[in-house]
Formats: sequence, C-alpha cells, structure tokens
Amino acid sequence: MDMPRKSLIFIIIPIILIGCAPKMQKPLLICPGKETTADALVALQSQSQNMTSLYAKGKSRLRYYDEKGKKRKESLDVKILVKSFDEIYLRGDMSIVPKAIILGSNKREFWLAIKPKEISAYWWGRWSELDSSQNILINPKTLLEALGITRIDIGADWSLSNEGPFDILTQRRKGKVVKKIYIYCCDYSIRKIEYFNADGKVIARVELQEYKEVTDNFSVPSLIEVTTYGSDKKEDSFSITFNLKSIQPREITARQNELFERPPSKGYKNLYKLENGSWIEFQQ
Repeated sequence: MDMPRKSLIFIIIPIILIGCAPKMQKPLLICPGKETTADALVALQSQSQNMTSLYAKGKSRLRYYDEKGKKRKESLDVKILVKSFDEIYLRGDMSIVPKAIILGSNKREFWLAIKPKEISAYWWGRWSELDSSQNILINPKTLLEALGITRIDIGADWSLSNEGPFDILTQRRKGKVVKKIYIYCCDYSIRKIEYFNADGKVIARVELQEYKEVTDNFSVPSLIEVTTYGSDKKEDSFSITFNLKSIQPREITARQNELFERPPSKGYKNLYKLENGSWIEFQQ
C-alpha cells in the first residue's frame, strides 16, 4: 500500500495516543438520563466550565502503518500541558529521539511537528481555516476531547437519544451527522465520542475510561482508547490506547507559556500549511 505523505496528517494524531491495552469493564448501572437536549447540553457545559490548567504524563506505545503499508511499533513517553480550550501542548519522546512529536496550539493557530527521518514533517494552520469534520484528526482540540473536556456549542444542531446506560448527543451540520457523544447517565461523564466524515462514515472513535479527579469539580480519564478508520480495506487503521500515569492541576509558568507559540519549521523535510481547507506545501 502506497500512501502519500500528505495523508499521514490524518493518521499521526491518533498515533500519539497509544499505550497499554484497556482493562475489562464491569457492566454499567442504568440510571435515568436527561429529559431534554437542552438539559444534556447544559450539564456538559457546566462540567467544562470547571476545567483547570493541568499537566499529565504517561507511557505510550505506537502501533501504526507507515507510508509503505508496513505495520510499525514504537514507544513514547508523553507529556501534556493544557492551559485553556485553545492552548494545548503535547511532547512525545522516543528512546533515541527527544521531541519526536510536538503538537500544540494557541488562540490563533495549531501545529504538528514529526522529527523521525521516516516522516520528518511539519504541519500548521490557523483555526479560522479549519472548518471540516474530515480534518478532525489534526485538530489539537480532539486531544482535549480525548481528555473528556468538551466545549459545547449550545447553538449548534444537537439532538438527544438514549441507549441503555448512555445518553447520546448527536451533532449535525447541514443535516449530516458530524459527531456523537455518549454520556454515562449515572455520573454524566463522557465515555465515547464518534466523529463522522461528509459521507456519514465513522472516521474516528474515542473511548474514555477510569476518570481521575484533578480538582473537586473536575476529572479527566486516565485510560483512553482511540480507533481510526482508513480508506483502505482494513477494518481499522489503528487500535490505540493511552495510559496516563499522572494527572494534576498545574499553574502555567512564564517559561512554559513559550510552549504555546508555534516553533520554527527549520530542519523538517516536508512542510505543509492549511489553506482554504487543503494542505499545501510551502518553503522555508
């Protein structure tokens, strides 16, 4: 399988969320869900308002297909800083490649830099250019949602349904489903998120388990499983888990604030910029 380098951008974000296999889960209790869509949205919005800046780290293992179609495995030490909904920083270190992966964003733009020579690529774009569910895997906000933190747009087209122990919020754009959020009714924590492309097919699924308390009113999952679906005949392109060993509130220092500024692109072989919804190559 030959894969263009540009298509790597759609697979690289899930790659960084890999770790130990998920534990077997006990059957969930069934509790009454919310009565209306508005009630469900307000409940999630209330939880997100309790978000605080945080630091997390964990051990990760990569399982992915490279551009030649070969299945690869790598190990990563991952550190995450979250300052706000728009300011996120992730660093992934391989044993012989420090800063092998840098993912970040601020209020204006986002970026992803991959150092290993097998890829050696740098992508960046402005939030104002990002307006497609097909680009969701390159969006650092997906990482925030994978931590169970979702900024809810109450003005969007949402509907509510119930399935066993879960309330399901479905978001549509121009009549098409773009996202489903599965919420455990007993504690109203997000347990699964599905993302859909323009054809209505699931392109990514995030499952969240073992929430840990960060502050009295704010918790995040310590075990995350991500599955992404490619365009080839494989059932899934990646099966992914991410195990956070430490999650704690953290005040961002003046020096750490520099991490939320886009780093220089010098030294990377392949350079891409998001313009008008498409990735184009650019020069130094």
